[in-house]
Amino acid sequence: ISTLGNFIQLFSLGSFRDTPNARGLSFSTIADCRPFPDYSPKKASVRDTELVHQITNVIKLRRAEPLRRSLKPYECKFRTDHLIWVLMKIKCDYRLVLDFFDWARSRRDSNLESLCIVTHLAVASKDLQVAHSLVSSFWERPKLNVTDSFVQFFDLLVYTYKDWGSDPRVFDVFFQVLVEFGMLREARKVFEKMLNYGLVLSVESCNLYLDRLSKDCNQSATAVIVFREFPQVGVCWNVASYNIVIHCVCQLGRIIEAHHLLLLMELKGYTPDVISYSTVINGYCRFGELEKVWKLIEEMKRKGLKPNSYTYGTIILLLCRTCKLTEAEEAFREMIRQGIVPDTVVYTTLIDGFCKQGNIRAASKFFYEMHSLGIRPDVLTYTAIISGFCQISDMVEAGKLFHEMVSRGLEPDSFTFTELINGYCKAGQMKDAFMVHNHMILAGCSPNVVTYTTLIDGLCKEGDLDSANDL
Repeated sequence: ISTLGNFIQLFSLGSFRDTPNARGLSFSTIADCRPFPDYSPKKASVRDTELVHQITNVIKLRRAEPLRRSLKPYECKFRTDHLIWVLMKIKCDYRLVLDFFDWARSRRDSNLESLCIVTHLAVASKDLQVAHSLVSSFWERPKLNVTDSFVQFFDLLVYTYKDWGSDPRVFDVFFQVLVEFGMLREARKVFEKMLNYGLVLSVESCNLYLDRLSKDCNQSATAVIVFREFPQVGVCWNVASYNIVIHCVCQLGRIIEAHHLLLLMELKGYTPDVISYSTVINGYCRFGELEKVWKLIEEMKRKGLKPNSYTYGTIILLLCRTCKLTEAEEAFREMIRQGIVPDTVVYTTLIDGFCKQGNIRAASKFFYEMHSLGIRPDVLTYTAIISGFCQISDMVEAGKLFHEMVSRGLEPDSFTFTELINGYCKAGQMKDAFMVHNHMILAGCSPNVVTYTTLIDGLCKEGDLDSANDL
């Protein structure tokens, strides 16, 4: 895509069919939408009707007595059919429904049809959390045949819809659980099947699906196709949707397309937020496009948007990587002037950048500034500052910082140990180098090739070739 015009044309309605591997949706019109089926439960015999009547009266009239005690006289006669018949009698009392269903489940007298019924009642009672839990409990069962179970569950959910709630959000809950369990193919089928009934899932559900696709490296391209085609059937994307696909396109390395999506948002009447801009800025930073980064920052400010810690952190990282440390510090001070509190990541980036340039004084200033602000250094922070002091052979300060790190409960990693060993070796302090090596092993951190190469090099410089050969 070379121009914004071409990009908009690609994302326009109807153009998605020309995209390789794109799979079209099943379109429905009001005229050909199928109705939901009528619910026809099994008819109860006279004896069953009497038992259902007795159980219904008992559970409605009980007071503080537990259900298991109230229903004990009926346990030997109780079947799954009775569960559904009783639910029909008490469906207007949601709390009672849940108590009764929990009792039936504890006896393993529930089936998938009753699970669908109670899920419908939960959604109708606006208890989406319980509905979500009920659907999830089914997919948590071991050794399920996903294909068969999905068809059975969906068909029963449709079959029980008309008489047990008629709230379309039940299909959002079902869809969301499928996405959370990684059943993306089945989730897509739900979306398409609901179109046949004239229902379009909520944008929140579609965003969850879009986000899950975008985080799977094998499904990123599918996420873009979904973003392009779902509006065809009535999905109205929101700012969160655009942010997901902008991030996805950036991850694919297509930063120009990501920027065009930012512009497309506004053309479609949406207002990009801090996340929208920060994602594109991060993409440009990955490619070293500093000039475009600053233009976007200025554009944000003109629109009254304040860059956040993530935005500035990304810019500071780019400036440090390109050895523009003066500009990095300027960006840092601008960040503070904007009232944004830098986090550990930002400070560590600056400390590491100045250490690699050999400016330990500046790195130390940021390190102790962290302490004064109550921002706790992590393993990466300590490793960066220790490495800096090792570079200038100030092993007293490096050792002091190492012990401070350990005393704070932070566990050094192989890189921390190796940097300290390297510092002692360069300073000719081989005894201290091996003490750190022993500490490393006792800490359960395995020395690597770099660690041993460093020790061997140190021994050779000391003229101890026999020890170097043994090592």
